[in-house]
Amino acid sequence: MNIQEYMQELGKQARTAAKVLARTQSSVKNKALEAIAQQLEQQHDQLLSANAKDLEAGQNLAAALRDRLALNDSRISSMIEGLRQMIALPDPVGEITDLKYQPSGIQVGKMRVPLGVVGIIYESRPNVTADAAGLCLKSGNATILRGGSEAIHSNQAIAQCIQTGLAEVGLPKSLIQVVETTDRAAVGELIRLSKYVDVIIPRGGKGLIDRNTQEANVPVIKHLDGICHTYIDDKADYDKAIAIAYNAKTQRYGTCNTMETLLIEETIAKKILPKLVEKYQEAGVEIRGCQLTYNLLPNIQLATDEDWDTEYLAAILSIKMVKNLDEAMEHIRLHSSQHTDAIITEDWSRARRFLNEVDSSSVMVNTSTRFADGFEYGLGAEIGISTDKFHARGPVGLEGLTSQKYIVLGDGQIRQ
Repeated sequence: MNIQEYMQELGKQARTAAKVLARTQSSVKNKALEAIAQQLEQQHDQLLSANAKDLEAGQNLAAALRDRLALNDSRISSMIEGLRQMIALPDPVGEITDLKYQPSGIQVGKMRVPLGVVGIIYESRPNVTADAAGLCLKSGNATILRGGSEAIHSNQAIAQCIQTGLAEVGLPKSLIQVVETTDRAAVGELIRLSKYVDVIIPRGGKGLIDRNTQEANVPVIKHLDGICHTYIDDKADYDKAIAIAYNAKTQRYGTCNTMETLLIEETIAKKILPKLVEKYQEAGVEIRGCQLTYNLLPNIQLATDEDWDTEYLAAILSIKMVKNLDEAMEHIRLHSSQHTDAIITEDWSRARRFLNEVDSSSVMVNTSTRFADGFEYGLGAEIGISTDKFHARGPVGLEGLTSQKYIVLGDGQIRQ
């Protein structure tokens, strides 16, 4: 069977399985999630062993990619906890809202429904396999998962846990299918399976996103660069500012919600930057600053125009001094990828302006950009973080994997 035939077969099976899932009770879906979680617990050592093979084969990968690829006790526990958090969440499928009587006597409302079949294409992170599988299952969607070739052993090990968990509760294994080939042609086939796939969600580098956007004939929920900013206002609490800005950059480097540019009001820079930059440099972070920052701290590198538009995904940080909130928001408007941006201030009038005027999928006050995450938002993990405005924006959890249809309830009314 060639790649085209193989992907067509996956699509057919997914479409058939989606019909089964559409009539599956929430209690059964929750039992399946728990069965998968238990399998991940039982196969813990096997997951680490499979991941070790991927890490061994990927020794030449960039540091950020290796970080995303790695599984450890904590990340496996997070996958399991994410699945169990989903169990506790209300099932969105079938929820009826806005039911109102019309003058004709009919009632009109909206019902939340699954998207159908979701194709997910992702790089490096094997935890996405479990997160995506769980979210699609709970939201009533069949899914086809295509992970990166660098994580093939990890993804197959997780897939085995998923398949076993589904079988234990009597659900078809084709509800959640992991593409077994590493052939890149599989991606091209998946994004053109419009007969069987209702939406594509890519998670990965800009090249992957661009390819999906340009070549797909299936709707795409995009996740573009994570060029995230933190602005320290002159009304900020200094201790909060230092702790938050340090965490936003150093808690983990290779993630899309990591701060890449620090903006600071120039009148307080002398009081905060020397101490903060010292902490960064002790952690091994390379600092690239604007001319004013360089004048204050000549032991750093001078930033270029390109730096303000770069998602480093590494231990590199750009710093720019600004005159006020307006200049900070203008810099964000010009250079943000509309992922996550934060302000640190004790002035709530300024905080409200920031919330109202910064057009990003997550806008934060007095906290780290690293919280821009479905798990931290209580969504039970996430498929990805959408920087689109339609159909979902921000972390895409259960509700983002559903749509709505109008329902009309009558009792014999006819239109006059």
